[in-house]
Amino acid sequence: MTTLQKGDAAPAFSLADQEGNTVSLADFAGKSRVVLYFYPKAMTPGCTVQAQGLRDSSGGLAERDAVAIGVSPDPVKRLKKFEEKEELNFTLLADEDHAIAEAYGVWGLKKFMGREYMGVNRVTFVIDKDGSIAHVMDKVKTKTHHDDVFEVLDALD
Repeated sequence: MTTLQKGDAAPAFSLADQEGNTVSLADFAGKSRVVLYFYPKAMTPGCTVQAQGLRDSSGGLAERDAVAIGVSPDPVKRLKKFEEKEELNFTLLADEDHAIAEAYGVWGLKKFMGREYMGVNRVTFVIDKDGSIAHVMDKVKTKTHHDDVFEVLDALD
């Protein structure tokens, strides 16, 4: 797994969101920073806690001129259920073939209860308005993720 580093150009993407609309990284160029976070699976305990933290912090993100975008290998229908169940107020993207996860270097070998499998590693990228990676958060704690994101955004200003 080769994760991108600070200063690298963020790989472009165009994926379906929870509404089925296409969202591209280019949509945010020059407008706002993007907190692009990769998570393994919608509606699982850790992913739910992480999403709820970002949901509840939308005002703080807006104050920092940033938007949150979650990316997982879930299909659009599951993302829509996740959004509705948790009343999420940000974009979720379906990366079913995990091509974007691979481009960002977050698709790799995982271990759970002695079993090895391929999946999404929980990593967050803060992308500047110019499309470059401003920060990589690879030690993500789901319960404090939103606060950690704020610390990174504040340090970038």
